Parts: sequence; structure tokens; C-alpha cells
Amino acid sequence: MDLKFGSSRKYVSISIPSKSQAMSPHIKSVEDVLVLGINLSKFNKATQFFICVSGVFLFYLIYGYLQELIFSVEGFKPFGWYLTLVQFGFYSIFGLIELQLIQDKRRRIPGKTYMIIAFLTVGTMGLSNTSLGYLNYPTQVIFKCCKLIPVMIGGVFIQGKRYNIADVSAAMCMSLGLIWFTLADSTVAPNFNFTGVVLISLALCADAVIGNVQEKAMKLHNASNSEMVLYSYSIGFLYILLGLTCTNGLTPAVTFCSKHPVQTYGYAFLFSLTGYFGISFVLALIKIFGALLAVTVTTGRKAMTIVLSFLFFAKPFTFQYVWSGLLVLLGIFLNVYSRNMDKIRLPSVCSLWNKRMEERKTRTLSQTV
Repeated sequence: MDLKFGSSRKYVSISIPSKSQAMSPHIKSVEDVLVLGINLSKFNKATQFFICVSGVFLFYLIYGYLQELIFSVEGFKPFGWYLTLVQFGFYSIFGLIELQLIQDKRRRIPGKTYMIIAFLTVGTMGLSNTSLGYLNYPTQVIFKCCKLIPVMIGGVFIQGKRYNIADVSAAMCMSLGLIWFTLADSTVAPNFNFTGVVLISLALCADAVIGNVQEKAMKLHNASNSEMVLYSYSIGFLYILLGLTCTNGLTPAVTFCSKHPVQTYGYAFLFSLTGYFGISFVLALIKIFGALLAVTVTTGRKAMTIVLSFLFFAKPFTFQYVWSGLLVLLGIFLNVYSRNMDKIRLPSVCSLWNKRMEERKTRTLSQTV
């Protein structure tokens, strides 16, 4: 229906679309949460939570196991960047397939933004994979738990932010836990190399930036997850391919992997597939239950990954790993508490003391009676 009120100078037009006109799929599916083609919105909250947590633990535990399994292949450790190249290639294919399943295939985010996101993604995943050539897998996971530290440092020096005592305490716990864990690793691990610490630290810095850039771009342009995956990883694939070609690192990696196709390409395919599925469940968990619960679940998953790493792969062990890991977990809890003080209300010392005194008075009165 079209209504127009005109004069010689101006007119007002009011248009009402007919029922046959389809809305954009981005608008139609605002309330729907699709994971691997399954609409979780049809289930109740308890079932949704069970599905999401099961997916996160299942796929990411397999992901971590396969990642460490690939680097346990004798002679593969120098080819971390080539593994990242293969992983980016698979992610691009998965993103393209998923994008074909939705109706709106338009690219919404500008190409320049994708070039920045791709560069940060390359830094995050490439440096993280390469660091496994120098560090034990548990040490790498512990470092990845401590993204808060570079975020806070950048906030202080770049944006002039001020943090509360809970955030500062969280950063201190994480820093002490990292130092203790690294010292333990350097003591008991025969192949410890400080280069790995530098690489994983740089990966953390890139990871701290990329989350904000991705979130801002997706909200500003209303882009889908599949679009973000397709373009950021395909551009990142070209970055890594150019870098390996210029540094003559492509030929040795291809030669080595061609001699061990199952242990390299086969494991890399499963490694990429489980990682792709895992992030889908994490995003669904955030969308349905919020970041607080998602952080709690992923932290538990990382702790389980470290335990399984010691069970399935032979490596030196010391109880310093346990105490330093608990310090890092305490830092993560303080960080989550700081972000959700209105939802998590911890009792103060005074309230605990008053409650104790009231209980004693009640007990004394009952005995007197």
C-alpha cells in the first residue's frame, strides 16, 4: 500500500510491504540460535545448556588432543606456520559451505576491515601453533588463559583506563601463576626454549585485540559468523602463503607432509573440523547464557585439556604445575567476578562475622531455654 500527500514542493510517502515480500534472513533469525544446522531455540534452557557444554568439551578436547598429536610427530615441530596455513584453508572451505546454506550471501563488512582482522587472526593462531615447537602443551594453554594481562596493559597505556582492585588482583594472580608455571617448565622440561614464551605472548596480544575488532565489525555491519570466518581466514591464508613463499618455508613443509600424509594432513583436517565446530558452540553459549557462563565453561575445558595432556602424552611433571595453575584459575575467577559484580555477590568479612555472632547468640539462647 502506498499513500502519498503531495504539493508543489514536497510529499510524504508511506509504504507497507506485502506479505509476499520476504524479510532479510538476518532479521528473521534474530531469535534463532543455529549450531551445525540445529535450531537450539526449539529446546528448553536446560537442554540448550547441556548441548552447548557437551559440544564445547567434546570438540575442543579432541581439538587439543589432535594439536598436540600433530606436534608429537618426529620432525614436524619447525612447521607450525604450515599447519596454520592448512588450518586456514580448511576453515575457509567450511565457512564457504556454511555461507551457501543461508539465503543472504552478501559481504557486509568492508574489505579493509577484513584485512586487519585477517592479520590479527594470523598472528593469534600462527604464533600459537608455532610456540608448540618450543613449549609443552600445558604451558601454552596456561598462557592462553591469561588474555586479561595484555588487555589491561593496553587499556592503561592506550586508553588511559583505570581498573578496580579485583582486576588488579586477577592480573597479579595470573602473572605470578605464569611465572611459576614457566619456571617449573624450564626446570623439568628438557626441550624448554624461551622463544616459545615470546611467541605465545605475542599471540596473546593479537588475541586481546582481535576480539574487540571482530565484535565491533559484526555489530556495526550486522554480519554473520560464516561471513566473518570465510573472509578473515581466506585472506589470512593468502598472508601466510605469501610469507612462507618469501621465506622459502613452503617447500620443506610440503616435502615433509607428503611423506606423512595421514599424520599431517589427515590429523590437520580433523583438527580444523573440531575447532570449527567448537567455536560454533562457544558462540551459541555466549548468545543464550551470556559471557559469564561461557567463560566458566571454557575455563573448565582448558583445565580438563591440561589434565588429559599429562595423561595421554608422556612429559615431566611437578606439583609446581598444580599450584601455579590454581593461581591462574583464581585470577580468572577474580576477572569474571569483577565483570559481573552485580550478578555475583560475595559475602563480606563483616557480614560473615555478624552471621557467626548471631548463630552463637541463637545457640546460647536455645541452650538457656
